[in-house]
Amino acid sequence: MDFSLYFCSMKNLLTRRSIRQYSEREVSEALLNRLLSEASRTQTMGNLQLYSVIVTRDGDMKQRLAPAHFNQPMVTQAPVVLTICADFHRTTRWCEERKAQPGYDNFLSFQNAAIDALLYTQTLCNLMDEEGLGYCYLGTTVYQPQQIIDILQLPRLVMPVATLTVGWPAEEPPLSDRLSLESFVHSETYKDYTSSDIGTYYLHKEQLEENRHFCEINNKETLAQIFTDIRYTKKDNEAMSAGLIEALKRQGFL
Repeated sequence: MDFSLYFCSMKNLLTRRSIRQYSEREVSEALLNRLLSEASRTQTMGNLQLYSVIVTRDGDMKQRLAPAHFNQPMVTQAPVVLTICADFHRTTRWCEERKAQPGYDNFLSFQNAAIDALLYTQTLCNLMDEEGLGYCYLGTTVYQPQQIIDILQLPRLVMPVATLTVGWPAEEPPLSDRLSLESFVHSETYKDYTSSDIGTYYLHKEQLEENRHFCEINNKETLAQIFTDIRYTKKDNEAMSAGLIEALKRQGFL
């Protein structure tokens, strides 16, 4: 084992940042294709590789995709946008062409393909870290999936689950905070949280100056209210859940 590569990878992971500003330097097709290929060695259910990646470089296509991601500037500014999809269409076509009867038009199959796609996405992110590329993972992909499906002309049994904006970094933002190991690792069985536990585990996050400022400018008493009342509201969650379910139906998974 090359331990120098191992320690380099660990360093990159421990200093990983979401990059939203990119230089004008090109991300070569050769480099991107190598990373996309290497990432395919990640874990996959039944060795089926239940994912597809749509590579977007064209400026007009980025402009069309931007509204699906709430017009976040990096969508149009990044040299490359990658849309990673849960894909049972390709496997289904293979079965049909080989006298087999596929049965993958159901929610379990979507779940399996989505897990495959997200494992692939994370492996690709780790590889891009090692190359010095910057990227931002867009959670907005599942908020308005039908727009993405229509723009990218995704066939039945293909569903977008992740988007990455990719380029060479033009910024070095501070590291975001993370909860302590004790807050999310449970020994043998799940140990529910006491009020004291919550106070201990979230104290650092709540005391960060930027988070205190968020509360102040939004007239909120606690940081948790920023998430429940502004960022991820019940109303928005329910509306986008309905849109996600409808898109899954249209794509044949429900």
